[in-house]
Amino acid sequence: MQPRNSRLNSSALRGAVDLAAVKAAGEAAQKAEQARAERARQAAAAEADGSAVPQSAYQLVLDVTEDTFEAEVVQRSSEVPVVIDFWAEWCGPCKQLSPILESLAEEYAGRFVLAKIDVDANQLLAQQFGIQGIPAVMAVVAGQLVPLFQGAESAANVRKVLDQLILVAEQRFGVGGVAGAGAAAPGGAPAAAPERPEDPALAAAHDALDAGDLGGAIQAYRNVLADDPGNTEARLGLAQAELLRRIEGLDLQAVRAAAAADPKNVEVQLQAADLDLVGGHVEDAFGRLVATVGRTAGGDRDTARLRLLELFEVIGPEDPRVVAARTALARVLF
Repeated sequence: MQPRNSRLNSSALRGAVDLAAVKAAGEAAQKAEQARAERARQAAAAEADGSAVPQSAYQLVLDVTEDTFEAEVVQRSSEVPVVIDFWAEWCGPCKQLSPILESLAEEYAGRFVLAKIDVDANQLLAQQFGIQGIPAVMAVVAGQLVPLFQGAESAANVRKVLDQLILVAEQRFGVGGVAGAGAAAPGGAPAAAPERPEDPALAAAHDALDAGDLGGAIQAYRNVLADDPGNTEARLGLAQAELLRRIEGLDLQAVRAAAAADPKNVEVQLQAADLDLVGGHVEDAFGRLVATVGRTAGGDRDTARLRLLELFEVIGPEDPRVVAARTALARVLF
């Protein structure tokens, strides 16, 4: 929506960013719950008739190849953190670390999945991830690469890293894992995905955002997240409300002129990216911030990266533009 002058405010932009992404995220969460229930059903049925259980049903340690990476790592990461162990048969430290990771995968019982990648047999994947030495451990959460550590570590240190990863996955992305993976309900029946009743507090937050009450919406979404950190709808709604709050009072033409004149000014680039997104120029917003991440370092780089992740929240993780931008971000980071 373009106002008559270049001055932007929340009332002029009300509806420019609607709740479509929030609705889509809610639907995606329901599909993830259904997928988990279906895997439990398959596992229970296979156990009952003695047939082989599909690897993807509930295994917590997977041997992943270039052919299976998309399904076993990228797609699975939307519902459970996937920890990747890059290893090789000849690697002595790998033989120390791999049993620790495998044991912790069983211990954590579905809060993360371990994907083992043999770098000799999957050299293209090793190149794409920029692996310089092994063992190397990374994670993928909601399609986003998260470097963890390189080299052999003690079980205690690995546990600390995993606990932090799981916390971030739950609070930032609403990815909580599949605790008790493969478990069936009493009597052998698969555990059904519970239906989530409508949350009055969440509905009130949506109404406030729709009405342009940004302060009220932000507080309402934060209240929901305080009680339910993994609530996808609240997380995306909060991202949208904060975006609209940030652009209040900005002069569109002045910000774009300043951004063009000073590409190294991170604050101006952030403002321009926010305006690009609200104006419907999603690829421009993402490209601007990816370029900013690439040309900066230290705190400035982290600031630009975090803003880009916030804008990903606004659009939604399944949007192909977000997927493409995540790939571009990984290139400049790694």
